[in-house]
Parts: sequence; structure tokens; C-alpha cells
Amino acid sequence: MLVDGRLSFDALQRRMVTSPANARQLVAAVPASYVAFDLLAVAGVDLRTQRWTVRRGCLAQLATSWAPPLQLTPVTADFAEAREWFDGLPAAMDVEGLVVKGAATRYVGGRREWLKMKHKATREFLIGGVIGPITRPEVVIVGLYRGGDLVVVGRTVPLSPAQSAELGAVLTPAKPGHPWPDEVTSQRWGGKDFKKPLTKVEPLVVAEVAADPATQTGQVRHSMRFVRLRPDLTPDDLDQLDS
Repeated sequence: MLVDGRLSFDALQRRMVTSPANARQLVAAVPASYVAFDLLAVAGVDLRTQRWTVRRGCLAQLATSWAPPLQLTPVTADFAEAREWFDGLPAAMDVEGLVVKGAATRYVGGRREWLKMKHKATREFLIGGVIGPITRPEVVIVGLYRGGDLVVVGRTVPLSPAQSAELGAVLTPAKPGHPWPDEVTSQRWGGKDFKKPLTKVEPLVVAEVAADPATQTGQVRHSMRFVRLRPDLTPDDLDQLDS
């Protein structure tokens, strides 16, 4: 789904999580596109044992009679063009990256044979909390301000021992009134069930993290990787979330 020319996971989720009674109304109010990328059967013929190039050819033939909202995903075998897509689309449309498929591969259910090449860019966030003790944090919880409120944006993957020691030396305990909850749970980011105590810290330290461009209601949907501290930046130097 496109909103203002950019892919919107939030809008897509609103379309998916709805009752049948509301679906017809949402078709007009929040239009979506169906973008097909593979074909497993056609006219009663099972294509799963066919090479991907054969399946793609059949899909392209079907697509000649389509009209929006049905669309065919673009493909290329040209490395330079793929590189141009990879470098340009994430910034232009919030595309997460590319899917790379072997031309001769067959479709095997339950097996992942395609590669996801995710585009990751570095971004700066405030450290508002950690999982683990403040002197030896295990995971960093980062945020940005929306108006005057500090909002949780995402979490990092587990820190290395060196990163943990580096952060533990600069973080300070939060003063009373820190707005974040006492625990973080899987409901915030999805994934496996967990519930961890949150160690709140004063939101003064800026961290640079590697994060893909996929967001949901202002939050980064996937775990980020801590890159480095940014002592040259202050909270006032960072962008704020849209209201």
C-alpha cells in the first residue's frame, strides 16, 4: 500500500486486521495493490517442479490481461540495475531491500532458498533504557521525541562485551518521571514471547545504529545493530517523530 508515494506497513496492517463487514468499505477508503511475484499452479497444472524462469514466464503471460490493483513485481538479471534499485528504492519509497532468486530453482515448500538482501542505513537515536544492568547492558532500547514525549522506537540485537562495557561507562540512571514502562514485552516488536525488566536511563546519550527502513507507527520493526556512540550529538540535534 502506498501513502503519499511511499510504502506503508501501518496502512497495510489496518487493511489486514479487519472484519469481513468492514472489508468492502476499506477497499474504497484505503485501496491496496496486489503484487504477484511467483506462480505455483495455473489451469490445474502444478508448476512447483518447474524452474523459476518457467514459472515467471507463465506469471508474466497471465499478467498481460491484468489491470490495477493487480500488478506484477519487477525483476531484473542485470547487476547494475539491481544495484540501482537497492540503493535508490529504500530512501525513495521505504522499500526494505531486494529478494534474490536462482533462475533454475524449483519451489520447495517449507524451505528457504531465496535470499533477502535488506538495505540497512545508520540512524541516530537517544538511548532511553537498556535490558540488563546499567553498568553491563545487554540490549539497548532507543527512542525519539514526539513533541515533548520520549517515544520508544526500537531495540538493538544483543551487545558484544566491548559494546556493553563502552555503554555502561556513559549511561546514568533515570531520574523520577521517566515515561517508559517498567517492562518490555514481545507485544511491542513481535517475535518470540518474552517479558524483560527495563532499566531506564537518562535520555542524554546518542547512539548510531544500523536499521532497515521498515517502520510501523514510528517504530523500527526489526532489531537494530549498535554501531557506535555519538558524543558529538545532543538530543536537540536529532529529528523528532511526526505528530
